Amino acid sequence: MTPAVGIPANAKQLAALVKEGEGPALEFKRSTGELKEGMRTLCAFLNGSGGIVLFGVRPEGTIEGQVVSDQTLREVAKAADRFEPPADVSIHRIKLKENREVLALSTNAARDVRPFAYEGRAYERVESTTRRMPQAKYERLLVDRGHAKRRWENLPAEGLALKDLDRKEILRTRELAIQQSRISPDTRRDIGEILDRLGLRANSVLTQAAQALYGKRFLPDYPQCLLKMGRFRGTEITGEIVDNRQEHMNAFSMVREGMAFLERTMPLGARFPEGKIFREDRFPVPLDALREILLNAVMHRDYSHYSGYVAIVVFDDRIEIRSYGRLPNGITVKQLSGRHDSKPTNPLIAGAFHRTGAVEVWGRGTNRVIAMCKQHGAPPPEFEERQSFLIVTFKAQLVAEGAAEAPGVKAGQRQDQTTEQVTVQVGGQVTGQVAEQVLRFCQTPRKASEIRELLHLKHRETFTDNYLRPLLEKGWLEPTIPSKPRSRMQRYRTTEAGLAASKGPERES
Repeated sequence: MTPAVGIPANAKQLAALVKEGEGPALEFKRSTGELKEGMRTLCAFLNGSGGIVLFGVRPEGTIEGQVVSDQTLREVAKAADRFEPPADVSIHRIKLKENREVLALSTNAARDVRPFAYEGRAYERVESTTRRMPQAKYERLLVDRGHAKRRWENLPAEGLALKDLDRKEILRTRELAIQQSRISPDTRRDIGEILDRLGLRANSVLTQAAQALYGKRFLPDYPQCLLKMGRFRGTEITGEIVDNRQEHMNAFSMVREGMAFLERTMPLGARFPEGKIFREDRFPVPLDALREILLNAVMHRDYSHYSGYVAIVVFDDRIEIRSYGRLPNGITVKQLSGRHDSKPTNPLIAGAFHRTGAVEVWGRGTNRVIAMCKQHGAPPPEFEERQSFLIVTFKAQLVAEGAAEAPGVKAGQRQDQTTEQVTVQVGGQVTGQVAEQVLRFCQTPRKASEIRELLHLKHRETFTDNYLRPLLEKGWLEPTIPSKPRSRMQRYRTTEAGLAASKGPERES
């Protein structure tokens, strides 16, 4: 829902808006010297139908503007962090003459999240006046919020039909849920019935949760169903980009594609556990821990904002998994490392994942991740809320020992050496259960599309880079028509070396 008044884009539109005068959705402030009072009014707008506060306009409507510096914007952003629950406040700058500007702070209505408080107190708007909200009304709104029936995920998805959803993904959920005894085995293979049982369709109308979980097309209506994956050289986002992908996809695909990216990007080390003769391949961070956090990022993020997303960012010294949205009320960042209850932001989306056996529902996920890292010998993850994102950071050395710059090495030489090193690291990482599954499957020659379907991967490039090419380079798979690699008749079969590899772990000589 948009604010009751439009946001002015220039001085002319600003003058027209100011001419209307203050009202239920518009307030004037002389400058950000009245920032606290302006934020209280924004709190009242959040508890109502949304609105705009203009800083740089006198109460009688004279537009004076003010100097807006970086310090001014930092102060505004800091003040906006004092809402409880966290609120989206948009900041707009309208330029006037002589380096003067008007700051327009706007909020949308958030009926399913209210009541909002600013610095511990709730406010409401009555005509053109902001006042403290009566305690009885505040308590009533709290009860309403606790029993909210209108959430983003259970709102109707306009224009969405069964044909727009991924049938195979829905049937996969059914099979896994039956295996986990979390859905009746009597559930037919009718995707409408399956969605009904998952609570993703009501009165034959599909919900937005169904779109997020099983959608096939996301633009232009659902740009927030986005997974961003990036590998940056060094320790800052300004470093050279080694790999960069942005894909719109459904929630289940996000987890699979994200894990495939991590497996390809992380260096795979090897060690010989004491008392054992077989080599143990190890990633610097346990895959199960990364998967748990990625699952949480996909399930519990805020899907309501069109610019939200999930991101996997890999640096030389850490992995960050970012998801748009704040923690549920009553749960702090500190509590994620200790005991806390489960408060899913999107119960329908989380419920679908739970039915497949991917997650529990007891709020133990982060505790299990910490235990996995400890057992693996890796540092526990760090949790942080920043700029409306929850960020989970795994510290790890993702560049091989000795990769630091040597004295006298020129920048260009160093870059070439690092590129070669990354190639060595990511090569040959298809090991364990995935490789064994593919190699056994391809004892009968198979199309690339058949192998991709076996692994439940939708994106051809991800499949080729992460799985097919490494197996071909190892000599474990071979094409049936090597002279015509792009032939539509091309198949891939397991070689003798691949057959031997699939029978057990490699024995070191």
